Amino acid sequence: MTDPQTDPDPEPGPDPGSGGGPRPGGRTDPRAALHTDRLVLRRWRDSDLGPWAAMNADPEVREHLGELLTRERSDASVARFEADFDRRGYGWWAVEVRATGAFVGFAGLDEVDGGLPFTGVEIGWRLARRAWGHGYATEAARAVLAHAFGALRLPEVLAVTTAANVRSQAVMRRIGMTTDPAEDFDDPTAPEGPLRRNVLFRITPAG
Repeated sequence: MTDPQTDPDPEPGPDPGSGGGPRPGGRTDPRAALHTDRLVLRRWRDSDLGPWAAMNADPEVREHLGELLTRERSDASVARFEADFDRRGYGWWAVEVRATGAFVGFAGLDEVDGGLPFTGVEIGWRLARRAWGHGYATEAARAVLAHAFGALRLPEVLAVTTAANVRSQAVMRRIGMTTDPAEDFDDPTAPEGPLRRNVLFRITPAG
């Protein structure tokens, strides 16, 4: 996935009701949470800021995303997530474990960054290292997809990651997404190196 945090002052994307950009067919209560067997995908709380900042300072978590973030930039990203959610009715949910209430990362939907060779709405996820290996990313992603095709009635959902990020690509395949090597691309915002070559996955409601 493209990183929604690295631009310190991004231009606001088009509102779904303004005539530009992706336009979901439905709009739900932006405060509503998504629930799975083991997880809650919910709006952000002040108590999430510390563990979120720790994730953004972890080189392993950010291996395929670029530079580490300062606490200030990390906190600012959450403010943008919340503003986007209020404006569009969808965005990046904080993910917590139902059994413990522990914050473990995020998952959700975002408009594809401008300047890429495609447009649409992309799905993404990111978890703290302690939450890896439990199937949480797949479980959260399936809930997000169900919301995208059900409540929001999106015609298609995309996913983007670096060509080297085989872990995320495995999740994309597990939730039914497919990729065409002909659509692989170089991210114009990434420096030369392992972050530049990216792959694009797609899925429609029909699978």
